[in-house]
Amino acid sequence: MHPFKPLSNVFEDVFSERNGMVYFKTYLAGEWVDSGEYLDVRTPIDLSVIAKVSRLSWSLVDKTLSKVYGSGRWSARDLPGWRRLEILEKAAQKIEELKEDFIQALILNAGKTRSQAQGEVTASIDRLRAADLDARKVFGEYMPGDWDQTTVETEAIVRREPVGVVLAIIPFNYPLFDTVSKIVYSFIAGNAVVVKPPSADPLPVLLLAKVLEISGFPKDAFAVITIPGSESDKLVADNRIGVISFTGSSETGRKVIEKAGIKQFVMELGGGDPAIVLSDADLELAAERVAAGIYSYAGQRCDAVKLILVEEPIYQKFKEILVKELSKVKVGDPREQSTTMGPLIDSKTVDEMINAIEDAVKLGGSIVYGGKRLGPTYVEPTVIEFQDKEALRRSVLYQREIFAPVALLTSFKDVDEAIELANGRRYGLDAAVFGENIVKIRKLIRFLEVGAIYINDMPRHGVGYYPFGGRKDSGIGREGIGYSIEYVTAYKTIVYNYRGRGVWRYIL
Repeated sequence: MHPFKPLSNVFEDVFSERNGMVYFKTYLAGEWVDSGEYLDVRTPIDLSVIAKVSRLSWSLVDKTLSKVYGSGRWSARDLPGWRRLEILEKAAQKIEELKEDFIQALILNAGKTRSQAQGEVTASIDRLRAADLDARKVFGEYMPGDWDQTTVETEAIVRREPVGVVLAIIPFNYPLFDTVSKIVYSFIAGNAVVVKPPSADPLPVLLLAKVLEISGFPKDAFAVITIPGSESDKLVADNRIGVISFTGSSETGRKVIEKAGIKQFVMELGGGDPAIVLSDADLELAAERVAAGIYSYAGQRCDAVKLILVEEPIYQKFKEILVKELSKVKVGDPREQSTTMGPLIDSKTVDEMINAIEDAVKLGGSIVYGGKRLGPTYVEPTVIEFQDKEALRRSVLYQREIFAPVALLTSFKDVDEAIELANGRRYGLDAAVFGENIVKIRKLIRFLEVGAIYINDMPRHGVGYYPFGGRKDSGIGREGIGYSIEYVTAYKTIVYNYRGRGVWRYIL
């Protein structure tokens, strides 16, 4: 495959061409830097190298952090709110103008189909334009003092202030949208932002950096740190970082917390959601939505369906319809219009999926659909049925999040058994419930240990209009428009003492 080269001349100072390869610089607090050392960027379509990205030394990272912390955090904070909104609106307009470059970057670098890439670009534009909704949560409170004897004749305001520097650690599955989202809620609150892009697909993030630069984002308040995840310990531990906004696996999230020390966190971690199908559900709708929850972006979504629980009276019928829905999926090159499901991000992830399938079969699971590897990065969407619930619980697919299009399927006798099976996993991101019985649905709503429940739909976070985030091993805090502000701001209380000044005359 040919190396990736942006079409628009807007990006001409972001990369250079040498010997048939494209070398991308990275953005360090106002400068586009070519470090002279590079990371290979491969496409999951055929694993060929489509670009090289500057690999930063710690001395460059350290210098950048000093600039962002020393002046950039004040450049962001001192911009009036209306100017921050104006910059983000300009960025939205610019992405619209350059959307074909972003679409191609997501297809080639992330392996998305064209419709999926278009969807991510559109969601990113919408998220930038929703920044005014985030801004409303920056406001503070007024507190009168006469509700306690010790504070009579005083009053206070409680304000939210930016923490300073937010480190945004981006996952590979939504490299553009997740970067946009983390920047929006961090910057609208007045923070500077340092982005650690995914090593697998950093190209959309670098294009975004150029868009932000030409939209007027304060130069010293933004940087893209292109280092491998394995070399990020010093970055997350740095005391100049005040907040870490991380999206990724539970295992990596735990390591980040251990290394980071005392900071504020917003972390969306592992998931893999249960879908519970009640006996009065619309089976065609439920099967279509559950199937999409399995194969959408090849199952590489935190909110993908990984456990399907079906009430016994409709179990066989639902299974038949689900298989029919999955048989419609066409796996292949995401550049082809007819492709429904593209590749996984790398061959290692396919290995993990195949190993997990083999583990399930050894424990007594039966492959209902799929199960085959179709190439180095291509697989069939897969469903594995278990009759034995205890064997299901021992499977790797139940105990861990396998980031691939594979789900477990089993039946349940009553709602209590469904709750027990769903809550038995260590994750608690979302759940889907299909049915009409409001009593059963209400009980599920009360007892499921998850951050969000979708009634008669597959879990999908979209632009974050509804807040989302996990319980248990699935995260800390909430992502979503207006809901992430509290994790990137700090409260400051200012108490005014007017005792003896005659401002108030209380009747005691």
